Amino acid sequence: MRTFLRGLGAVSFVVAGALHFLKPEWYLAVVPPYFPEPQALVVMSGVAEIAGGIGLCLRPLRRAAGWGLIALLIAVFPANLYMAQHPEQFHLAVGFLWARLPLQGVFIAWVWFAAIQGSHRIVAHAG
Repeated sequence: MRTFLRGLGAVSFVVAGALHFLKPEWYLAVVPPYFPEPQALVVMSGVAEIAGGIGLCLRPLRRAAGWGLIALLIAVFPANLYMAQHPEQFHLAVGFLWARLPLQGVFIAWVWFAAIQGSHRIVAHAG
């Protein structure tokens, strides 16, 4: 199950990251206006999603990728909140936009389970 979720997460993050470059106008629209340099934020978050998705597939990078993706999911939460507060700008159902907010916690738990939980090794030291 963990392997499946890791693979699904990897594909999802890489595709979402690629969309930052293929459809930047959509991502630019969700950056709250009080954040500086929206273009740079969209590029950085797209690169981070792609790198994190790839990192999930590489055992030596998996834990770091997981923590990076969790940090990213927390960092983009203000954009999700902004969308919920201004649904008229996004032409999406108000209920859907508000339902996305707790889903961010589900995504964080998913990444933690797939990349971090149980991935550390206990090293025994001779005394």
